[in-house]
Amino acid sequence: FVTNTIDDFRTIRGAAGGAHIVAVDFGMKTNILRSWVDAGCKVTVVPAKTSASEILKLAPNGVFLSNGPGDPAAVEYAIKTVRELLGKTPIFGICLGHQLLALAAGAPTYKLKFGHRGLNQPVKNLATGRVEITSQNHGFVVDMAKLPKHVKTTHIHLNDGSSEGLEIPEALAFSVQFHPEPAAGPHDTLRLFQRFATEVKASAA
Repeated sequence: FVTNTIDDFRTIRGAAGGAHIVAVDFGMKTNILRSWVDAGCKVTVVPAKTSASEILKLAPNGVFLSNGPGDPAAVEYAIKTVRELLGKTPIFGICLGHQLLALAAGAPTYKLKFGHRGLNQPVKNLATGRVEITSQNHGFVVDMAKLPKHVKTTHIHLNDGSSEGLEIPEALAFSVQFHPEPAAGPHDTLRLFQRFATEVKASAA
């Protein structure tokens, strides 16, 4: 990657003319950045406590909420930021980012008795009916029984029926609980990066 340090921000330049994604780093893996570059995007990485106004000043085509550790309900500053971004820019989140999007939209989270760890985690895509093999590492999940009406469930875990994906159509926001970037399938879920890149370019046209 070619990176330019500007204050606390890092810009990773992908293909010329690609979508500009601002990635909020809550503990992001390097392969996520590779996946964005492979999708033809330019990525600006910002620290976890970057405010919504600072993010919007970067003029992103879309915002990515990364993975990270711990109880999502405790990350109050991030929930506030995501709530302020909803409806102002497209959003895509994974793992912790999925949980933060749900909390910002008004859905609670809870701790699993046994977390989801490792490869070969079966997830059903409710739109296609396909089962996707995923990689996961989390101990908290979104409470699907308490989703607001404007939030749709898109994926479920086939072992315990827990939340694995959601969408807020009017806000151009979606998220998944699993990690697409390890490509456990090996290519079942990598397409999510390209999907977001395509959607944000279309919404900006």
